Formats: sequence, structure tokens, C-alpha cells
Amino acid sequence: MATAAEPIEPPAPARFSGTTGWPHISVSFWMTMRPTISVELPGVNEMKKIEAIIKPFKLEEVKDALGEVGIEGMTVTEVKGFGRQKGHTELYRGAEYVVDFLPKVKLELAVDDEQVDRVVEAIIETARTGKIGDGKIFVADLGQAVRIRTGEAGSHAL
Repeated sequence: MATAAEPIEPPAPARFSGTTGWPHISVSFWMTMRPTISVELPGVNEMKKIEAIIKPFKLEEVKDALGEVGIEGMTVTEVKGFGRQKGHTELYRGAEYVVDFLPKVKLELAVDDEQVDRVVEAIIETARTGKIGDGKIFVADLGQAVRIRTGEAGSHAL
């Protein structure tokens, strides 16, 4: 029993770590923390999510170019926004109006790592007008993808 003069030391965390067969599942368990399970599926590639904000009249050209580099699906959303362009003024029936948010189109694609450079280059080549407001492309890591109908996971679900 500890007295008032002796500090009480917490117990050292117990640890279990192991690996099972295919798929390679490693389990780490610390007594003082929640268990962590990570699954590594052999042959499943890393994936990226690409978001591109482009001018609406470039959508068909970009869609065709993406089809040529092997993209079979994407999500398209009509959005409004501004960047350095900061909107513009329009004249309507003699009155001047400030349009702060300009109409844009947002493309969202999930692709394998090997496709990223080809996809980004296809978007740049077809969406570029050389004028302010051409848009932006964002590339981010994509942790997991699952096809709802079949349950396929990873790059097989793309």
C-alpha cells in the first residue's frame, strides 16, 4: 500500500501485436487505449481525390478529355465562388450590379495514384483559357472507397 509520501505509478501498458493471414490484418491493443485495427489488402493501390473548379462552358471539353485518359465516372456540381477575380459588375436595364460570386462547375473524381498526373494534365490543357478565373485543381489522399452495390473496396471500387 502506498503512503502519502510515495507517488503512485500507473501500470505499464500491456501490448499485444500480431498479424493474421490474408488479408493482412495487424492488431495493436494497449490496455490504456482503444484497440487499433488496420487492414492491408494486397494489390490495392493508393487513391487520390481530385477536385477541379472550372468555368461552366469548359465542362464538355474537360469531360471528353477525361474520357480519353480512361476516366469512366465523375461527380459534377454547379457552384458559385470567387478568387482573385473578385466578381465583376454588370449593367442591366441601365442599373449597375455587382456580381460577387461567379458561376463555376466543380468536378470530383476518385483515381488511382498512377492516373493522377494524366488527369490533372488533361484538365489543365482543356480548361485553360489563359484568362483570370480559369479555376483550380486540388489533389488529396483518399483513404478508402467502397462500391455500395458489390462491397468492392479500394481501387477496385473506382
